[in-house]
Amino acid sequence: MGTVDALRRHRVVVLAMDGLLPFELGISHRIFGGARDAEGRRLYEVVTCSVRPPGPVRTDADFDILVENGPEALATADTLVVPASYELGPVFEEGRLTDELAAALAHLRPGTRLLSICTGVYVLAAAGHLDGRPATTHWRDAEHFQRLFPQIKVDPDVLFVDDGDVLTSAGVAAGIDLCLHVVRRDHGTAVANEVARRTVVPPHRDGGQAQYIHRPVPEPQLATTAAARAWALERLHEPIQLRDMAAQESMSVRTFTRRFREEAGVSPGQWLTQQRVERARQLLESSGLSIDHVARDAGFGTAQSMRQHLQAALGVTPTAYRRTFRTAGPPAEPPTDRATRPVTSQAAQLVTDRAAS
Repeated sequence: MGTVDALRRHRVVVLAMDGLLPFELGISHRIFGGARDAEGRRLYEVVTCSVRPPGPVRTDADFDILVENGPEALATADTLVVPASYELGPVFEEGRLTDELAAALAHLRPGTRLLSICTGVYVLAAAGHLDGRPATTHWRDAEHFQRLFPQIKVDPDVLFVDDGDVLTSAGVAAGIDLCLHVVRRDHGTAVANEVARRTVVPPHRDGGQAQYIHRPVPEPQLATTAAARAWALERLHEPIQLRDMAAQESMSVRTFTRRFREEAGVSPGQWLTQQRVERARQLLESSGLSIDHVARDAGFGTAQSMRQHLQAALGVTPTAYRRTFRTAGPPAEPPTDRATRPVTSQAAQLVTDRAAS
């Protein structure tokens, strides 16, 4: 959908259906509602609507919510978010929209960006928006979803799938990752990271990262690789060897590699590349450093190496990325070890079993 027009706030409409999960309903309001530009102005307008005229909507908790907008609000959406519901009825059982839901979705304008969280993907699929396209949902429902919609390319392992104007996420917290990803895509890393800091969640978990429920969770008494990840984040600008990371946990390279993949869903080398790409993005957006300097500070060594990695990860060159997302303002001074430490220390604090990428 591209960068949002700065002259008009982008409207996000969240569809509240009976049986909704209050947590997932609140994700869009927290993430999109918290996104602000450098002057503190809101970048999105977030509204909630029902498939019926204004009134109460049942949740899966012991309370209802009062929704003040009916389905007509869908006609004003630039982005539609469909959270999960435990009462999808024919949508979940037969892959068929109810008349009420079909009538509500008919209000959508062509070109509206579509997002789903968890089983909200069933609604997009039943409406025909995912035919022939990739998608994901909660690991628990992935097999059922694929049987019901064989024309959709289901990836059961990832946190979210970005297919341009249609984006789908796995269960619950993966909705946070997806919404942060959209903010990052619309307005850049600096804005998304500020929202993440205010929400006290990891600023970036790549969509391709595995849904952790598929992987064994280490017993509390067993060593993890969190300390090694924190150590590496403080030294991204330096050459980092696998044996050095393993030494931080007093493990053999073989044991460390196996444990790391169990926790992070990727190899140590892949994880390091992801972190260096993220570091390069931050510097390209927020500093006036030369491309060569950014490459060295992010740990790529040369501009050519960074160019290849950014092209592979983001589909753009460093110069094109900076031109799109560079934050207005005076060029920053070249970072020193002291200047960069607050950034990397914060990243280290956020390295947990949940946030490994």
